[in-house]
Amino acid sequence: QVQLVESGGGSVQAGGSLRLSCAASGYTTSSNCMGWFRQAPGEERDRVATLYTGGGGTRYADSVKGRFTVSQDNAKNTVYLEMNSLKPEDTAMYYCAAGRGVTCWWGTYNYWGQGTQVTVSS
Repeated sequence: QVQLVESGGGSVQAGGSLRLSCAASGYTTSSNCMGWFRQAPGEERDRVATLYTGGGGTRYADSVKGRFTVSQDNAKNTVYLEMNSLKPEDTAMYYCAAGRGVTCWWGTYNYWGQGTQVTVSS
């Protein structure tokens, strides 16, 4: 089992920044991928960014490329999502997840955090 706890969400104005954190505990070696996903009200959950924990490879949704950065601190078992130049359309509940895959973007994510709300006002 892997437990994930997100933090760092909040309300910001457009153009602002937030950094989300995802602290992992438990059998973390069972997962080689970490992902950030988001879900806005009435919409499906979308991939935002993924990270291969073994080598640090990353991939981003087109809508966040150049603005968001995913990173990890192995010593703290924590994954981060740095979000800059935020837009109102980034407003959503953000979830981190742990899973496995040959490619993390299309990996299977079995463990999920509770989510943290990000609200961007214009």
